[in-house]
Parts: sequence; C-alpha cells; structure tokens
Amino acid sequence: MRVDIVSIFPEYLSPLDLSLVGKAREAGLIDIRVHDLREFATDRHRTVDDTPYGGGPGMVMLAEVWGAALDAVRATAESDPWLVIPTPSGYRFDQPTATTLAQREHLVIACGRYEGIDSRVAEYYAASDEWAGVVELSVGDYVLAGGEAAALVMVEAVARLIPGVLGNAESAADDSFSKSDGAPLEGPLFTKPPVWRELGVPDVLLSGDHGRIARWREEQAVERTRERRPDLTP
Repeated sequence: MRVDIVSIFPEYLSPLDLSLVGKAREAGLIDIRVHDLREFATDRHRTVDDTPYGGGPGMVMLAEVWGAALDAVRATAESDPWLVIPTPSGYRFDQPTATTLAQREHLVIACGRYEGIDSRVAEYYAASDEWAGVVELSVGDYVLAGGEAAALVMVEAVARLIPGVLGNAESAADDSFSKSDGAPLEGPLFTKPPVWRELGVPDVLLSGDHGRIARWREEQAVERTRERRPDLTP
C-alpha cells in the first residue's frame, strides 16, 4: 500500500518512522511519502490560505495550491488514489472504515489547517476520472488544530490491518471494535506478577480451564461495553 500525506508541517508526521508503522515501512509493507504543501505555492511568501468568501473568522486554504500538490502526487501514482480529507465535519472514522481503507492500493491524505480546505477541492477530485474517490473523515467529536494528528491516527489504524504488519495476525481480529457480537470492547488484561501492590489476578485466569477463561473474558467484555459504551450494545 502507498500513502501520500500533504501538510504544511511535514515534520509533524515524523512519528511515522517509529514503532509498528516504522517497521512496516522498513519492511516495504507500506510506502509512506510526506509532502510539504508550501512547495506548491507560487508567491514568495509561500501563501497557502486566504480570507473566506462571505466573511467569517479564520482563513481558508487555497484550492489552487492544493490542486497543484494533488496533481503532482497523482502524476507519480500507478493507480487511481483515494483522497482522504480529515475534517470535523466528515463521516466518522471507525474500525470498519479503517478496514475498508486498508484494502485500497493508494491513499492520499490532505491535512487541512485553519478553517479548512476550500470545498471545491473535494468536489473537483470526487468528479475526476483520475481519482478513485474522495472521503472526508472525522476522528472524533472535537476540533484539532489541523489534520496531521488525525492523519497519524488513520495511518496507524490502517497500517496494522495490512497483512504482515502485526506479528500475530489474530491480534487485529481480537481488538476492540473488531467484533460485532455485542461486546466490541476488550475486557481487562493481566500479566506477571500474579500479585501487584496487593492486587491479584482473577483466579479464573490462573485456573488453566480455557473454557472458563473464554467465558469469563466474554462476560467481562460485555459488561465493560455496557458500562462504558452503551451506544455500542445491541
């Protein structure tokens, strides 16, 4: 899979060299390329924004600059990319969405700033025959300073679903939000020692009875889901 990320703060994406995603890049499982949007500005101030039509606070990112950047990325692509735009006004980014994106050959993530990107950018590329589509996604019901943090979230969520990225492929299948059985959240987890600061591991986990353990874990997951995320229960 190839992922291009366009931002006015390319250094913000440096964590993608670390941990799981960094190892996946080194192994050639995911090709991540970061681009500086300002390189596509045409004036000496490298301007990427202007005041909004109709008035209002803040600044809007220029369609002309974004168009130049996205066209340059498309010119190096071997297949039609999907344009992903992180925005608080987008559709919800969740585990099923990450699963869908992980099946794409090429994603281009446009990290907006200020009040956002001129809406004509999404409209234009959604209608383009050279792009597979456009999707605007929100990582939560809050507002960030820009799309970079959201891009980090999306890339990590997608990358771990690519075959070969996780050491144990079953880990992804057992994650929170990966199940649809009424308990999408994972239950509590424990490891050594058996007693820590007078807190012991539940006896059932030390019993060696795998049937009991499986039932206990399912019960704990259901209880946690009902308590913390009742909106996820059937």
